[in-house]
Amino acid sequence: MELRGITKRFPGVVANRDIDITVHRGTVHALCGENGAGKSTLMKILYGMQKPDEGTITVDGEQTSFHTPADAIARGIGMVHQHFMLAENLTVLENVVLGAEKLYGIGARARAKINEISDAYGLGVRPGVLVEELGVADRQRVEILKVLYRGARTLILDEPTAVLVPQEVDALFANLRELKSEGLTVIFISHKLGEVLSVADEITVIRRGTTVGTADPRTTTSKQLAELMVGSELPSPQTEEAPAWHAADTPMLQVAGLRLTQTDLDGVERVILDDISFTIHHGEVLGIAGVEGNGQSELVEAVMGIRDPDSGTVVLDGRDMSHAPTRRRREGGVGYIPEDRHRHGLLLEAPLWENRILGHVTEPPNSRRGLLDIKAARADTERIIADYDVRTPGIDVTAASLSGGNQQKLIVGREMSHRPKLLIAAHPTRGVDVGAQAQIWDQIRRARRDGLAVLLISADLDELIGLSDTLRVMYRGRLVADADPGTITPEELGSAMTGAATGHLEHPAEEAPPGPAEGPRPDGTADAPARRTADAPQDTAASKDERR
Repeated sequence: MELRGITKRFPGVVANRDIDITVHRGTVHALCGENGAGKSTLMKILYGMQKPDEGTITVDGEQTSFHTPADAIARGIGMVHQHFMLAENLTVLENVVLGAEKLYGIGARARAKINEISDAYGLGVRPGVLVEELGVADRQRVEILKVLYRGARTLILDEPTAVLVPQEVDALFANLRELKSEGLTVIFISHKLGEVLSVADEITVIRRGTTVGTADPRTTTSKQLAELMVGSELPSPQTEEAPAWHAADTPMLQVAGLRLTQTDLDGVERVILDDISFTIHHGEVLGIAGVEGNGQSELVEAVMGIRDPDSGTVVLDGRDMSHAPTRRRREGGVGYIPEDRHRHGLLLEAPLWENRILGHVTEPPNSRRGLLDIKAARADTERIIADYDVRTPGIDVTAASLSGGNQQKLIVGREMSHRPKLLIAAHPTRGVDVGAQAQIWDQIRRARRDGLAVLLISADLDELIGLSDTLRVMYRGRLVADADPGTITPEELGSAMTGAATGHLEHPAEEAPPGPAEGPRPDGTADAPARRTADAPQDTAASKDERR
């Protein structure tokens, strides 16, 4: 496949400018670049979702053009999106054949074809299982099987490892090598440079909408690749000790006995959260590790007041918020970075400056004397865009026009700008590039030293280990183990997340935070969560690297 001179313009911005890429048959070709570099637009062009203003696409020596994804599929190109497109109430077979019924029908022939593809590429997919019963890694394999079922010989994988634990990443890479050995081609888009270097045969780097070079993973380091992405030398890790800090004695968030059930369509009651209890002190980051679908999303929504649990208490800074609406919790000093930025974080068709004031309409600088201050809100949006390097032609474009990573940076900038007392951060760096990730981590660390309490949910195990003062593992709606972020490895944490035990994990102590009438629990009791103090090892970049 050859892309030559691909250019795509939108009002006020050139997303792709004279891009050249050559992808060889039977290889894994990685595509890297910062947020807003033009990767998503380029892949949409290749998949027929966008039409280029200039340039040519050649597939197997024949120049072609795609007007719809159906055109791309007809030429053997399939795409697996970062957010899976599966109907959970249907079986694997029904999801695979949906829209492709004419190929092999919907019965025995289709089932036989699915089994044939699954066996040939080691996918291990079972046609009769409901998708809602599958884990994240299995769902991803179903998505891969969907495009293979339609005859794809080239697969575009967009951030395929974003929600996988290390063991699942290893299994995915084994699948990719099997696909490659059978002559299939994979275009691999990722911000995780270590993974790119381990699986790719060739790497193309895009910067500011144009190709700036290719890299050989056998001779290139992560640092060199990152510098090629940003166009300058990255600063060396800081070796001096970070300023001394310690978690305060007073709790910021106390959750006790939280239980949440849900009744399915058959009238069967399922337990989503089962007796969840924990405490987060001022200046402490509590990380919750778990494979997606084990109750983390529901826990965040219960703490935020989006879901009303069956029982249990939520105490925020000494005040009982168990049945308070989300707005009251926000006014109590809670910042919120949601897991699904499209559903809960943005108004996609609204301009950036309007998205900047969401959840903070009555707070300065957005309002003055009870009235919306549009001029000040617009000016502060410009500041966030500059501080967080949000790539956009201006503050009047819609949020939908930004790449996913730039949308995320806008949300993080908005929430951190109001100096929250407690930050509920669900996957705060999902989809952002390596430079922006480091910046967001630094923002959270600095705010923590000023007393910010953080409930951190993340699928990035390096992020959990690197940021957390206390780590707890969530499995099937329960907090099943504690982990020491100073000693545990991503592999050990990944094993615990899938239900296995390791030597660096222990069962959590029983914790029952008091209600507001009882007052805060005295610090130092046996069941208080472990947290770092000023005497503990400091969070320097060098010590983090050594630990990993």
